[in-house]
Amino acid sequence: MGLVHMSAVEAAGAIRAGTMTSEELVRACLERIKAIEERVGAWAYLDPDHALKQARDADLARREGRALGPLHGIPVGVKDIFDTHDMPTESGTVLHAGRQPAEDATVVALLRQAGAIVMGKTVTTELAVYAPGKTSNPHNPQRTPGGSSSGSAAAVAAFMVPLAIGTQTNGSVIRPASYCGVVGYKPSHGLISRYGVLQQSRPLDQVGVFARTVEDAALIAEQLMVFDDRDPDMRLRERPDLVQTVAEEPPVPPRLAFVRTPVWDQAEKDVKEAFVGLVERLGERVKEVPLPDLFKDAIAVHRTIMEADLARSFAPEYERGKDVLSLTLREMIERGQKVLAGDYNRAVGQIPVLHRSLEAIFEQYDALLTPATTGEAPVGLTSTGSPIFCTIWTLCGMPAVSLPILQGSTGMPLGAQLVGAKGTDARLLRTARWLARLAQH
Repeated sequence: MGLVHMSAVEAAGAIRAGTMTSEELVRACLERIKAIEERVGAWAYLDPDHALKQARDADLARREGRALGPLHGIPVGVKDIFDTHDMPTESGTVLHAGRQPAEDATVVALLRQAGAIVMGKTVTTELAVYAPGKTSNPHNPQRTPGGSSSGSAAAVAAFMVPLAIGTQTNGSVIRPASYCGVVGYKPSHGLISRYGVLQQSRPLDQVGVFARTVEDAALIAEQLMVFDDRDPDMRLRERPDLVQTVAEEPPVPPRLAFVRTPVWDQAEKDVKEAFVGLVERLGERVKEVPLPDLFKDAIAVHRTIMEADLARSFAPEYERGKDVLSLTLREMIERGQKVLAGDYNRAVGQIPVLHRSLEAIFEQYDALLTPATTGEAPVGLTSTGSPIFCTIWTLCGMPAVSLPILQGSTGMPLGAQLVGAKGTDARLLRTARWLARLAQH
């Protein structure tokens, strides 16, 4: 097994123990990138010399006996909508070409504080919405990797880096994780700071992570869950103990509620068959549960909020260069401009109502089990696929994980999505690890 195939947990342990250096790991990742980047196209910005300098500095810190963070020496891909003081941040649009931030986004600063090597900037769709970048699916270059965190998911799936960060306003972590066959984890809304990250929608934007194991996802996400008063939706609270909880066995075998959701008719045959098989294998551990009737309107509620907020957030881009924006984004902004304040406020007011309507389900079940995507990654690179199976959970700000435990009829990955009650992230990840291990046997 090559160095690039190591998990982040294994690599961090090896660097800490001195059996491997950060420079060796970063060099191995750079060689892997050199070999396949032309086909995959995961990177918007990569400076190998800068990555190696960070690695050598990390190795020097270890030799000098300085304190080492949990991600010491581990290369991480950063979606190109997070500000980086030492790299451009262009957000997938010519309107931001050459933009060089003066300071790091909070999560980038936290990655550095934890000892991570910021490997480079991964490709995002245009302004993190729907128009694709250059990235293709590592399993099949004719298929989309999903979006908007396309480069981050593809880089982890292609063994270019063990970890990467992205964002989700609709389905931009869970969908590419499902298509690329990696673990995608979107924490509860308000657990990770969005300061210094391109804003689409304050009620909907959430930072997420990509990894190849649940343990690795817990390792990186825990480092990012630090209170930051510059994000208006964060509250002072104890940091969730993700790593330790994930390592524990559940006190009793988890119970899952299989939820088809109001968009089950959009699931392809592959997904329906895969979920019938998974539910059968889980036996008494899973029961099909209908969602409350309120959820029939949840997709429309999400659209109202997202489009109105896109119109507000991207007003400068629209005014300065609407001609270079994709038709899809332009139309979303123009629809958003017409949303009335009363309709917007009513939509945002639905979020806590939807939460409360799920309390009875979460009293009986550890997590909801539902598809991550409508099917395998679609053929063609002109779209990033449908986020519809993520929309409700993003709207509600609930933690969600996509596990690469299913396959479609052509052998492409399919994600099983687990969703937890808001704020139960550690328990959700523990349940996800349990399910991932069960699926291997």
